[in-house]
Order: sequence, then structure tokens, then C-alpha cells
Amino acid sequence: MKQHFLVTGGAGYVGSHLVAALIDRGAAVTVLDNLRTGHRAAVPTGARLAVADLADAAAVDSVLGGGPWDAVFHFASLSQVGESMRMPMRYLLDNAANGIALIDACVRHGVSRFVLSSTAALFNLDSDKPIPEDAPIDPQSPYGDSKWMIERALRWAGQVHGLRYACLRYFNAAGADPAGRLGEDHRPESHLIPLVIDAALGRRPALEVYGSDYPTADGTCIRDYVHVSDLASAHLLALDALHRDSVVWNLGNGAGHSVRQVIASVERVSGLTVPYRMMARRAGDAAVLVASSERARQAGWRPALGELDAIVQTAFVWRQSHPDGYGG
Repeated sequence: MKQHFLVTGGAGYVGSHLVAALIDRGAAVTVLDNLRTGHRAAVPTGARLAVADLADAAAVDSVLGGGPWDAVFHFASLSQVGESMRMPMRYLLDNAANGIALIDACVRHGVSRFVLSSTAALFNLDSDKPIPEDAPIDPQSPYGDSKWMIERALRWAGQVHGLRYACLRYFNAAGADPAGRLGEDHRPESHLIPLVIDAALGRRPALEVYGSDYPTADGTCIRDYVHVSDLASAHLLALDALHRDSVVWNLGNGAGHSVRQVIASVERVSGLTVPYRMMARRAGDAAVLVASSERARQAGWRPALGELDAIVQTAFVWRQSHPDGYGG
């Protein structure tokens, strides 16, 4: 029998790649998205789209009533750390309150498995060592705190109601579908790799690099970039793991790359020069943030596109062929 999944936020960046992966393996998928930051054109062919907001309890109940569901994947979220510092209540309401209400609705509708798109923003570490799942939780933004609130709600739903859940904490999602079907289209864009690519293509002014005096080899910040398709494969693996027990995984490649290394990679892949200028540090930026993904790897996760140039190549092809993103 064909499996049936609900994906909230499935018209967004990571969510759409997961929807494509589910359809590729023969599942039936319903996407629930308000299209506020997602794109109708990003919903893969074969998926059903229900345009609704998680704040609309009646609409959520109506969609969940169309089950039974083999699992719910929850991606729908506001995700800008800086914006959350300016509008904390908006993030706590949109992310935490709506996410907890979704969990409650899933329990009422008999959903047995729930996979959460969480974040490395739960951590407040500045260390050159990979960050494990049991590192201290200390969110430094309303965005990070909103995800932590959902994780804690899932723990109680599991303990009291038997809901099996996966909390998947991404570090830096990057790249695009290798088949060219999907890519990154945030408005405004805030992720480093597409910003570097757009600077190389002349679609934006010179890239601003914040800080050249960090205690790293070249003085710029180091981050862990993980390909969006590898994130999708981790979700499928976590889904299968939920037949046994709940899981909490950090997801990254386990090796970081500096801002200067990302710039160099884009120049290698594109054959273009990236114009950039050095700026003062931004408050709150850690020197190094790299994931320890040992739990996921022990479960069998093996990123297929772990090399930085491979990640950049897929992102470059997408942005070159889609100058207006999904709007084109």
C-alpha cells in the first residue's frame, strides 16, 4: 500500500527537496503551506497542495482529517535569526505556538510519527570541536528558542501520548537538487553560498564579509555546509528509525569551511571572480560552528554531496538557470 505523508512547509527550500525524495520513492504527499515564504512552483509534481496557515486550527484539522498519515514532516517556520531579534513575539507565536498546536492536532488525529526540521541555533558554543547532540542547549535568539520549545513539546507528546519523533538539527543547508528541479529562493536571500554566487554573476553589489580577525586559518568564520538533498535523505532515514524509537540528530558534514574558502569554491566552479569587501565583525557571530553527526552516521547516513565544490556546483547551476528563482 502506498504510504501517505503530510509535509508542512513543503513549498519551501528544504521541505520541497524532502517532498521530491518522498515522491521519488513512491509515496503520496500532501503539502500544507501558506505560501508566505514558500513558492507554489517549488511543490514537486505529484504532490497535493493545501494552501493554509498553521494558525488556522480548523484548516489544519481538515487536512489532518484526510488521513490516515504514515508521518508528518514539519518544516513550516520563520527562519531569520536577525528578524527574530526584532520581532520575538512573532517568532514565538508563528513557530512555537503554531508548532505545538500542530503536535496536539497530530496526537488527536492518531499520527504516530513526527519529524521536525530543527536548528543548530539551539546551541551557544564557539569551539573548534564538532558539536554533539548532548551539548548544552542555550538559544541566543527567539528563533532558536522557538525550535527548542517545539522539541520539548515533542518530548512530552512522546512520553504521554506515545508519539515517536525525530528532531533534526541542521547546521547550514546549501546547494540545489542535482537534477535541476528545485533550488534556493529566499526573499530576501541571507545564506552565504547564493549570496557569493550572485556577487560573482553581477546580480548584487560586492559581497560583504564580516570579520577578518577570527581565530581561524584565514581569519574568517567557519561553518558546516550540508547539501539539501543529503538533508532529505537524513529525513527518510530518521523516518525509518522511528519504527523503533524517537531520535535527536545533528546534521552536518562534520567539516567546516571558512567564508574565504566558500568564495574560492565559487570562483573555481564558475570561472568568475567574486567581488567582496571586508567589514567589521557582526555581533554574535561565532568563529567556528561544525556539527558532530555521529548519531545519524551510526544509523547509516552518508552524505553523497559532502564536498564543498559539489555543493556549490549544484547551487551555481540552479542560480544561473533560474535568475528570478521560482518567479521565472
